[in-house]
Amino acid sequence: MDPFVYYTPTKVYFGPGEENNIGKYIKEYSPKKVLIHYGGGSIVRSGLLARVESALTNEGIAFIELGGVVPNPELKLVRKGIELCLKEGVDFVLAIGGGSVLDSAKDIANGVANPDIDVWDFSIKKAIPQKTLHKAAILTISAAGSEMSTSCVITNEITKTKRGYNSFCNQFDFAIENPELTFTVSPYQTACGAVDIAMHTIERYFCLGEDSELTDALSEAIITTTNRFALAALENPNDYNARSNLMWASSLTHNGLTSCGKKVAMQVHQLEHELSGLYPEIAHGAGLAALWCSWARYVYPSCKARFLKYVRNVWGITEQDEDKAILEGIAKQEIFYKQLGMPTSLEELGVKKEDLESLALNCSQDKTRVVPGYKPLSYEDDLAIYSMAFGKH
Repeated sequence: MDPFVYYTPTKVYFGPGEENNIGKYIKEYSPKKVLIHYGGGSIVRSGLLARVESALTNEGIAFIELGGVVPNPELKLVRKGIELCLKEGVDFVLAIGGGSVLDSAKDIANGVANPDIDVWDFSIKKAIPQKTLHKAAILTISAAGSEMSTSCVITNEITKTKRGYNSFCNQFDFAIENPELTFTVSPYQTACGAVDIAMHTIERYFCLGEDSELTDALSEAIITTTNRFALAALENPNDYNARSNLMWASSLTHNGLTSCGKKVAMQVHQLEHELSGLYPEIAHGAGLAALWCSWARYVYPSCKARFLKYVRNVWGITEQDEDKAILEGIAKQEIFYKQLGMPTSLEELGVKKEDLESLALNCSQDKTRVVPGYKPLSYEDDLAIYSMAFGKH
């Protein structure tokens, strides 16, 4: 097992009604003013925003609000949030929503704490945040795992590039996870979220790093549990047990647990970031589903032993011929995506064939980057995978 650092400072309050205690929990940090950051009108219509405002008011905590976060959160709103926070003297950021809202909140907190640095420099790795504001999250969808991750992914809407960076500054002080808040999440977004949850661990499973038996076993359990309860949540959206397991899996799959002993590169995420950067209307989970099976068919000859372990332990494949077993397992995952109502090709997502080369150029950073892995991916590899994923299998 390779050396690693494992650090999870985020405190989780898990259970029904925990969002009503938000004022009490934030008061422990003695904030001067809180920014409430959120997306669209769903938290207004559900009454969640009003409950949060009431909880803060009852504790004498001043706050301002900034809504408008979109899927694949945009740099322009981050900049607006930073300017607002500096003007208003905000020293605590509260994110209410899913991964896009949480990532936007992280970037705002980092930008306010480091006002002399252009916040986009963090995303393109020209600078590293040295400090951040206190921040918390109320989760309303099980998907990105941003509530416990070191990751922050932002889209530059001008250049149409989507970039992520990792930093311990990106970790929330605490997160509130009430599975009941996800009962009204649409079937499509539930499915997208389930794909994203499992993929965070699947990607790590196929990162370089051997002799990580416990990490692999934990990963297999998270993947199979996510798959099982994704179908259950789609069948009954108010199934608290299903929603609970999906929400907790969301946190565990992206808090470093399944990275231990691995050299994390997450190739499919790199391919998908360019996809939803160029096509911001594409949900991240849907893009991952459309790409993974083609990626798997392309790279598996470079790591047959790892794929065999995966298809046998996750999909129960018993076929003895190695290649047949692996391809059967990949096909089974593809069928599962279709059961969820997810796309399995880029064509289904409305991607134009003439954009495939641009996607490969962006992913390879104009042919200068090779994404490491059992099968390192260069520009030619990126283009081959995008091309495979374009047509239906």
